[in-house]
Amino acid sequence: MKLVQKQLFRGVREFEIVDAAISFRIKTLRKEKTLTVELAMINPEPIVKGPFLEFHSRVKCDPLLSLLIDKPNPQEFNAFVEELKRRVRQEYNAFAGLRASPLPAGMEANVFEDPPEFDDPAQNRIAKTAKPVSVENIDTAIRMLEMYLGAEQIASLLTALEALKREPENQSCLDQLVMAFDDLGPRQGAVLTYAPYVGILLSYER
Repeated sequence: MKLVQKQLFRGVREFEIVDAAISFRIKTLRKEKTLTVELAMINPEPIVKGPFLEFHSRVKCDPLLSLLIDKPNPQEFNAFVEELKRRVRQEYNAFAGLRASPLPAGMEANVFEDPPEFDDPAQNRIAKTAKPVSVENIDTAIRMLEMYLGAEQIASLLTALEALKREPENQSCLDQLVMAFDDLGPRQGAVLTYAPYVGILLSYER
């Protein structure tokens, strides 16, 4: 699905949803900018800022997409935005492995009852919040970052990913990853573009 927006002094803005990503091109008299963003990395709830509708990253970051509101017309604009939001949720769920699955044994009849009792309160918390960390996806993220970004510029992030790869169930390793990502500053966007699984890890409930 494609959306083309034209406006005097702002040039031409083209957005196209292709497979699991959205590509956009901004062309003005002076320059042209092209970028591709993984749909799984986008927060499906946009923010209105002046004449723009902005889609941000799922983690703290600058806007990933800025669409001119109601351009070229309200009908096309609304249709594109709704489709984008739908695809973003779909790709995020697919990437995170969120699929409907049977409840664990002993939980089927407990939907509206009190939470099941555990011997250890800590075990109770883990059962509610823990999500599987994919070592394979972490390995892919590391390789992509080393291939496309300078290793020296993101050394602390790579170190955190390696630690989480060795101990995927260690909460402190995930905390280390969050801190390393926060320290990246403007490089966060590039990291999420080339290694979208990092964004999935950062979105985990902690």
